[in-house]
Parts: sequence; structure tokens; C-alpha cells
Amino acid sequence: MTATQALTGSMLIGASDVRGGAGEVRGVNPATGEVLEPAFGLGDESDVDRAVSIAWHAFPTYRATTLAARAALLTTIADNIDALGDTLVARVVAETGIPDPRVRGELARTTNQLRLFASVAADGRFLGARLDTPDPDRSPLPKPDLRQRKIPLGPVAVFSASNFPLAFSVAGGDTASALAAGAPVVVKAHSAHPGTSELVGRAIRAAVREHDLPEGVFSLLFGEGRSLGTALVRHPRIAAVGFTGSRSGGLALVAAAASRPVPIPVYAEMSSVNPVILLPGALDSAAAALGTAFVTSLTTSAGQLCTNPGLVFALGDPTEFLAAAREAVEAAPGAAMLSATIQRAYTDGTGRLAGTAGVTEVAAGGVAEAVPTCGQARLFATDGDTFLADHSLREEVFGAASLVVRVRDLPQLEQILDTLEGQLTATVHATDTDHDTVAALLPRLELLAGRVLYGGWPTGVEVGHAVVHGGPFPATSAPATTSVGTLAIERWLRPVAYQNLPSALLPGELRDGNPLGVARLRDGAPE
Repeated sequence: MTATQALTGSMLIGASDVRGGAGEVRGVNPATGEVLEPAFGLGDESDVDRAVSIAWHAFPTYRATTLAARAALLTTIADNIDALGDTLVARVVAETGIPDPRVRGELARTTNQLRLFASVAADGRFLGARLDTPDPDRSPLPKPDLRQRKIPLGPVAVFSASNFPLAFSVAGGDTASALAAGAPVVVKAHSAHPGTSELVGRAIRAAVREHDLPEGVFSLLFGEGRSLGTALVRHPRIAAVGFTGSRSGGLALVAAAASRPVPIPVYAEMSSVNPVILLPGALDSAAAALGTAFVTSLTTSAGQLCTNPGLVFALGDPTEFLAAAREAVEAAPGAAMLSATIQRAYTDGTGRLAGTAGVTEVAAGGVAEAVPTCGQARLFATDGDTFLADHSLREEVFGAASLVVRVRDLPQLEQILDTLEGQLTATVHATDTDHDTVAALLPRLELLAGRVLYGGWPTGVEVGHAVVHGGPFPATSAPATTSVGTLAIERWLRPVAYQNLPSALLPGELRDGNPLGVARLRDGAPE
């Protein structure tokens, strides 16, 4: 290993390696139970204060960097992570049980996302530059010279996710978008993949150093979630929070942020069952193919994806769909889940479904006896009346489990949709003969989910300009935003208007002549 690749078990607080003294945690290979070295020292409130304080001191300098400088930083971070190569992939596999091909795909997604935000930073559209032409002769009052841009909120706290150890973790979308916005970042690493976190954290820190930026632009902390995480959110210099994880964890951070003397926004992605609707035309024309494709989506990554299809509503006869799905589930091998804690919660959740009156188990997948955290795919079925009568059937079971609901008619389907909580996605499978029904459902689906799919399956989120990975509560705590795609940068910004400032005092993007060459609106139209 190079110096950047060597694991020490230390937190990275700015330029310093700091060994936490509040206990230790080690990575555990969920596929074998092997305890991995080294041990990682856990931080406490004093470490939080040190990391956030240097982030605050770095903020004035970092937010004043040029757009090109931020783009260069993000590009270098991506290059440094790519350079870790097989060393990083091997550690991710060892700490998560995620298969090598998926890890490599997630690695590419992570570095591509960093480069995407480098292009966003360089472009400058995110600044939202607007100018209103003054009119001193307007009656009865003169019209002032008004100009607007967006500025970063301040240091951002990012909480890593367990199920995406790269793309939603130390250098994931929250970190990439915050750095592009001009906000320093303090990351709380996830304890399930500490070695992965340190490797990526060192790649980021090396990029900060290479570009001669203040050390507080980036820090990485390890610590107990409820104590260190709460201390991080409550620190008065933290301006916003990005979180991906459980509903209980997200709500705890939302409550902590709201209880501060100065509340701050928490952008938490939490819980979603991602309903799929099968309409009659699709069931009549392609039921078997749909059943097979559904199980492929269901069992991807042992079902540990936030967009996993946990509910299917069949408006029509699902017999052929269920037969194909049963065959595919029974052929699905057991797979390692991310941790023993997640596996126990999955076992409890599927046990609850199996024991619910009116719910039948359609199929169960294989069990890998040698894998201590094996997740066995399971498929259940019920009818619309039972579903409406039992609210627990709407709850997320994190893993490769899904419930197929036979719906009596369109009014019952509409009634069911009206009882669902907010979702990340809602999917419709239909043919041309179903279009009137789809049109009738769309207003409900728009209010239900952040992304509405026609055909296909919700697993797999394209990282681009038009994507939304968000949705109404409890899918997220902030339904007006997205955690994936270029619009994610908006979370870390706020608008400021400048009235009648002399040109020499204006920021470059608002000066006459547009010296930075950024896209601007003048009097509401492109300049």
C-alpha cells in the first residue's frame, strides 16, 4: 500500500490523524464473520468541536475560491479514489459482502458523480445569477438595481449510508454537491465500513492538500451514532445536514437540528417501499416476463437498496405473474446482508409478514448456510381488503422481501394509494390500452413519490440533471429536494439579493459585463 492506502484506524480531522479515545470499532466481514483489522478509535464531542471549528475557519476562504478551483478539487478527488483501485474494492467487499462487480460499478458511479459536480461547479449556473434593470425615472417610486446570487450556507455534516459504502458515503453525492457549492464538509463515517471510509477520506484529504486549500475543508470522524452524531448536528457552526439511513436515525437528527437555538435543515433520506402497479394490459401481455424481471430487481444487492420494490399492486389477474416470480425467487441464492443487525431486522420483518392473517407466503429463496448474515428472498401475497385493514403491511422490510396485493378494481387501487406514505419511487407497468388509467393515476403518483416510472423497475438511479431521488415524508425529511443529480447542490445554498451596490463591490457573477461568463437572467429572461 501507498501512504494514502495504509489504514491506521485514525480519524482525519483536517490535516491531522487523530486516534479517538471513546472506544473502538472494527469492520466485520458479513459473509464470513471475520473481524477485520485495524481497530478504529471512536471520537467524542471534543473531536466534533475540533473538526467543525476548523471547517468554520476554512469556510470564508473556501467559499471565495473560483469556480475552476472547486472543479479542480472535485476532479482530483475522483482521480485519487480511482487510483485506489483494487485495494479499495477489496476492502469494500470485505466489509460489506457486496460482490466485486457491484462494488466496481458503484466505484465508477462515485467518481463519475464527483466529475459531474466538477462540471456543475465550473459552469456556475447553480449560482442562480439574476439582475433586474433599474429605472430611476419610474413613477411613483424609482426601481432599484437588484441583483441576486446563491451562496453556501456554511459547513455541512454528512452521515454515511451502510448500503452504498461509496456512492452515499464519504465521497458520495452529499459531499460532492456540498464541496461544489463551496461548503466545507465534516463526514461521520458508517461503522460498518470504517476501512473503506478511511481510504476514501485520505483520498479527499490528499486532494485538499494538493490544491493548497485550508485543512478544514474536509474532516472524517468515527463515533457512536446517537452521541457523536447528535453532537455534530447540534454544533452551532454546522449549517446543514445530509443523511441516508433508517427512519429512526433520520428523525433523531431532525429532532436534534430542530431543538437547536438556531435550527438548521436536515436532508434525510429514510424509508420507502416503492410501490409497483401492474395494470391489466401489462398482465395480459407480459405477466411472466414481468414476474421474472421483478425478482431480478427485488434480489439485487440482497434487496438492500432504498429503491427496492417492496409492494406490488396487481389490477387484474396476477396468477401468471406470481408463478413466474415464485420460480425466480426459489432459484435465487441466499446472499450476505450488510451486517448482522440488518439481517436480524430483515428476519423479524419477514417473520411478521409470514404471521399476518390474510397474507400467504408465495415463495422463499435459497439459504447459504455458511454465510452468517444470509438474506433469504421471500415473496408474499394478499388482497386489497386485507391490505387496507392492516397498516403494518405498508411498513418497509429492508431486504429482498415483497408483498403482492391483488386489487379488486380501480377505486380500491386509488383508495390504497391514498393510504400510502411518501415514497422515493412509484412504478406503473401498462400498455396502450391502459393509458386512460395511467392518466387517472398520475396525479396521485406525483403526490406520492419523487420519481414516477413507466415500465422498468425502480432499482438503479441514473445520476444526471433531471433525476429526483427524494420524495414526500418519510421517504425524505425535505420533499422539495433531491440527494442525487445536479439539483442536489441546491440544498447547501441560499439566495442573497444586492440592492444598489456599486459595481466594484459586487461579486463577479453579478457585475456588468459578466466577467465570469456564467449563465444569468436579466429581467427574468436569459441574458
